[in-house]
Amino acid sequence: MDLFEKVRNYSRGKEILNTSLFPYYRAIEENNGPIVKMDGKTVIMAGSNNYHGLSHDERVIEAATTAIKKYGVSNNGCRLHNGTLDLHEQLEEKLAKFVGKEAALTYTTGYQTNQGAIVPLIGRKDLIFSDRDNHNSIVQATLISRGMFLNKNQIVRYKHNDMNHLTRCLRQAPMDAGKLIVSDGVFSMSGAIVDLPNMVRAAKEVGARIMLDDAHSIGIIGKSGAGTASHYGLDDEVDMIMGTFSKSFGSIGGFVAGSKELIHYLKYTSPAHIFSASLPAAQAAATMASIDILLAEPERMEKLQTLANRLRKGLQSLGYRVPEGFVPIIPVILGDDMLVFKTWGALMEHGVFTNAAVSPGVPEGHQLLRICLMSTHEEEHIDSILEAFSKVKNSILVS
Repeated sequence: MDLFEKVRNYSRGKEILNTSLFPYYRAIEENNGPIVKMDGKTVIMAGSNNYHGLSHDERVIEAATTAIKKYGVSNNGCRLHNGTLDLHEQLEEKLAKFVGKEAALTYTTGYQTNQGAIVPLIGRKDLIFSDRDNHNSIVQATLISRGMFLNKNQIVRYKHNDMNHLTRCLRQAPMDAGKLIVSDGVFSMSGAIVDLPNMVRAAKEVGARIMLDDAHSIGIIGKSGAGTASHYGLDDEVDMIMGTFSKSFGSIGGFVAGSKELIHYLKYTSPAHIFSASLPAAQAAATMASIDILLAEPERMEKLQTLANRLRKGLQSLGYRVPEGFVPIIPVILGDDMLVFKTWGALMEHGVFTNAAVSPGVPEGHQLLRICLMSTHEEEHIDSILEAFSKVKNSILVS
């Protein structure tokens, strides 16, 4: 059989590929934060993870521009050899302080960070306990770890945010096995927050370590946006905090923070760190500028939560299935692939861009439109989004 037969036979999405219903790979022609231009039309961007609009902040742009002029557009080397800049060291010190850990290590992407942090820690007899709704980067990292030893029992996937199930799984594990619990802090599709207090109790009972993916938590919850552990007041109970720069920091890249011993170990054992070109200077400088802005302007977080609460309540009042919460990720659950596509297309006609999530990216019956707000949105943007959803409700969803 030809290896590429699967390529020729792949047909998913082709029936709507060239229609106004196709929601993927839509090019942005101009980007002004909460407002973008797509297909020559101005629309409200209600699907960006640029939670504080910092990728367009003049202070962040200036920091990135200055760094490019000093260091160039790329470092052309890995951190181990010629790719370490003084900016990397400054950024790592700032990140560690921001999330309340001893040290931090940067990676070139957030996706890469989860692989780079998890894989080096997992040996032949170690176990990973992973939430079933974790981000794909965590899932892939666990699969790589398992593949290293061909051990199908090395990964335990517990029910989503179910700490009773996690506790049972931990108790059934061999006492002499190393145990790593990995979970999103804020889950990227639902906006749900991990039940960290009960996770900590379960981990302490068996001596397990905890790693949180705070990609959608940092800049959103916790003291000054320090993330999930800070939100619960459990900073000292989480062993590893992973974060990205492509969300609240408006840049790109990722990091893991923890003890000095842990970071030293990862610096010399993490293939994703050692064998990748290092984070460009512009992204490092932009991230540092963004951290300074978030620390100096806490009102951004307050505004974001206010906007998210208003939109969530408004959508619920229109009759949409929207879970409770307070983070700026607002899922509108529609439960059917084609209904998601039709609703997405209708919203675009009314000038609102959202993210379409269908199976298998979300469970069957939970297909949804995901809204992500920015603190640079204004009240009139929320009004327009609600108006668009109201019009769609009175056309597509009732027909």
